[in-house]
Amino acid sequence: MTSSLESSSSEHTQQAETQSRRWLEVGVVAAASVLVGGLAVAWWYRKTLSKLHEAGKNLENPDFRIFGDDSSDEI
Repeated sequence: MTSSLESSSSEHTQQAETQSRRWLEVGVVAAASVLVGGLAVAWWYRKTLSKLHEAGKNLENPDFRIFGDDSSDEI
């Protein structure tokens, strides 16, 4: 209820300011979440590329041989 010192328009102004502040807080939290998520994805992607690069270097394994004349071992 309004008093003689306050008008109904001042109540609406206070509500609008409170609502604007809440939306600003939600926006800041959302932006921080997007930033942290993007950094996490970039870190994971870089780590995965590093693992793939290391796997490409180790393609030649001198101890890996397939012998075709060991058919008696398969039986």
